[in-house]
Amino acid sequence: MNRGSAIYVGDVVHRRYRPKEHRLRYKVFSLLIDLDELPDLDRHLRVFGYNRRALISFWDKDHGSGQPGKLREWVEAQLTDAGLDRADLRIRLLCYPRLFGYVFNPLTVYFCETRDGDLVAILYEVCNTFHERHTYVIPIDGGSQSVVRHSCRKQMYVSPFIPMDCSYQFTTRRPDSRVAIAIRETDGEGSLLSASFSGERRVLSDASLLRTLIGFPLMTLKVTAAIHWEALRLWLKGVPIHRHIKSLNPHARTIVQLEER
Repeated sequence: MNRGSAIYVGDVVHRRYRPKEHRLRYKVFSLLIDLDELPDLDRHLRVFGYNRRALISFWDKDHGSGQPGKLREWVEAQLTDAGLDRADLRIRLLCYPRLFGYVFNPLTVYFCETRDGDLVAILYEVCNTFHERHTYVIPIDGGSQSVVRHSCRKQMYVSPFIPMDCSYQFTTRRPDSRVAIAIRETDGEGSLLSASFSGERRVLSDASLLRTLIGFPLMTLKVTAAIHWEALRLWLKGVPIHRHIKSLNPHARTIVQLEER
């Protein structure tokens, strides 16, 4: 079956530039999920479950408003509020799935496209370890390009080692045989941090899901463990700590206007 959904296997790379240099790299996989295909994936894949327990699963509660069965409706509402035509769009999101019931997604990327393949908008859903989510809704001009670049101001506390007064610069390669997401975080003095994921496409099937699960059995736990381990290393290096600034809305969003990008 020819699906829009797929597996992407690759590397996450983080590099900190100031005040202390720090670098990490680890292997991960992400799922690219076409929201319209979720019921079919749930019916035909034994390893995968949608809003139910399975070895590998996707739950609406982990994204958007968190309401079961309302994720596409939530994405469409963000597009409407941004003044975009939401009619008959294909919406695909790139994220970590739940493995054995657990996941933490630092970043989920939504690709909103016409049926002809033109990109209308990208949503970057950023999560922190305080169970807060902030979504950056970015309209796209001339949506046929394979690589898009844009920037916006940081709106939510993410790391105790990065101040709030920063901006994000996104460089995103749309999903095809490969996908790549790169984020550079800057302040008034220049680059503070860069983070990227680059992955190679694999077909989404029970066989490929099982092979991927065998290769990455504890990946989602590893993501959380790595966050805390790298935080300890940064603390030992003497990197200053910035206290958590609680979000007034745990599921907030920012619509990025064209002139901001």
